Amino acid sequence: MSSENAWPRVIDMRCRPAYLHDFFGKTPGSEGEAVARWLNRRVGTRGDDGHFIRSRTPAGFLAEVREGGLSRAVVVGRHTPSQHLPNDTIHEIVRGHRELIGVGAVDPVLQGQDAALAEAERAVRQLGLAGIDLEPGFGSPPRHADDPAYFPVYELCQSLQVPVFLMTGPTTPDLRYSDPAPLARVAQAFPQLPIVCYHGWWPNVQQALGVAFRYENVHLVPDMYLFQPGHAAWVQAANSFLGEQLLFGSSYPFRPIRQSVEDAQALGFSDAALERLLYDNAARLLKILD
Repeated sequence: MSSENAWPRVIDMRCRPAYLHDFFGKTPGSEGEAVARWLNRRVGTRGDDGHFIRSRTPAGFLAEVREGGLSRAVVVGRHTPSQHLPNDTIHEIVRGHRELIGVGAVDPVLQGQDAALAEAERAVRQLGLAGIDLEPGFGSPPRHADDPAYFPVYELCQSLQVPVFLMTGPTTPDLRYSDPAPLARVAQAFPQLPIVCYHGWWPNVQQALGVAFRYENVHLVPDMYLFQPGHAAWVQAANSFLGEQLLFGSSYPFRPIRQSVEDAQALGFSDAALERLLYDNAARLLKILD
C-alpha cells in the first residue's frame, strides 16, 4: 500500500448476498437468519450481528460490496444434497456488474457424471463463471476430495483452465471428511489445476499448510477462520513459503466485509504478503488484469 491511510485493493473470494438463500439470512425471523447471526457472533463480528440484512436486495448487496472497498467480490454457487444454489442464479446475480464474479457448482454423485460434466462446462463456457465448486464432505454419503467420483470434474476444469473450489472446515457434517491429507493425491494428479480450499481446512491448519507446502497448485482461503485460534500459522506461512497461495475472503454475510479487511491488516502479515493476500494472488488466479 502506498500510505498508511490508503485503502488496499481487495478481492473478496467468498462473498454472498443474504437474498441468495435462507441460510444467509434472506427471510426475517427465520431459522436461517438466526444461524447467520450466530455465526457472525461466533467468528468475531463487532457491532450489529444482523449487518447483512441490507443485502436482502440486489441493490443493498452491491452497496455493501462497494462500501466495503472491494475491487471484486466472488459469489459462490453450491450443489449439495442439503442446499442447491443454481448456476443460473449465480450468473443472474453477477451479470452486468463488473465488481462481481461468479463461481458455479456441480455434484457428480447427485447429478450423475455426464450431467455434472455438461453442467460444469456450460457454467464456464456459456455463463462465464470463473470456476467450479465441489463439496465432497457435504455429500450423501460424505466423501474425501480424492474420491474417484470427482476426478472427471478435476480433469475438465484443468482442461478449461479454471480453478476448482473445495468446501472444507468445521461445518462439514462429519468432521472426519474435513481432512486435507487426501487433497495431496488430487494436487499430484492434476498439477496444472488450481485448487482453492474455502475455510482453509480449519481447524486442521498445520496439515493444510503441509499439503500447500508440497503442492504449489493448492491455494487456501481461510476466510472467516482467519480470525480464529490458529491464525498465527497462516500468517507465518504467508510471510514465508505460502506468500502466493493464501487468499482473502470475508465470508460475508457471516462477517462484515470492511471489518474483515481491517482485521486482516492487523494480524501481522508483512506488507508484501498482505498485498498478495488481499489482491495479487486472486487476481492472478482469476486472470484479472486491472
